[in-house]
Amino acid sequence: MAINFRKSTDSVVEVEPTPETVEIGKGRPTPTRREKEEARKRPLVSNDRAEARRQSKAALAVEREKQRIGMAAGIDKYLPVRDRGPQRKYVRDYVDARTSVGEFLIPIMLVVLIATVVPSPEVQVGSFALLWLFFAVAVIDCFVLGFVVRKKLRAKFGEDNVETGVRWYAAMRALQLRLMRLPKPQVKRRQYPS
Repeated sequence: MAINFRKSTDSVVEVEPTPETVEIGKGRPTPTRREKEEARKRPLVSNDRAEARRQSKAALAVEREKQRIGMAAGIDKYLPVRDRGPQRKYVRDYVDARTSVGEFLIPIMLVVLIATVVPSPEVQVGSFALLWLFFAVAVIDCFVLGFVVRKKLRAKFGEDNVETGVRWYAAMRALQLRLMRLPKPQVKRRQYPS
């Protein structure tokens, strides 16, 4: 038995079959009817998709955790745009080094909320007056902080190189509880940046 193969030159090459190329039988048993039916019922692609989805979720969770840790540590590439740069880092460190009045605003509001439950009108009015007084002091403290931070940034980075919005950034950070600030404080109290 000869097999003909054509080449591009239209010449015929005859190859004799060898015992290795000759296949006898199909090499496996014929599947039963039950095996064929089970093979038809099994989904062809969904198992792979589900596994791929699980792997994708696991990879995303690892990446999110890495970003969360990087942001908490203050690593620049993991920070949102509003927190990036040397000036913002300086402002964060300065605010974290100082004790601001605004950090105690949330605990004072909680005390006022509890005081409103007391049936005495004097206690309720007094607690609201205390809250408004404390709020006014916190706003004044934020204004003073903004001017001090801007002055220090001018001295460190140059008169014309100060970014816009640093006073607002400092005030918003000063109004948060120290424990809830993100990125986490990198300096201790009274450890002002140079």
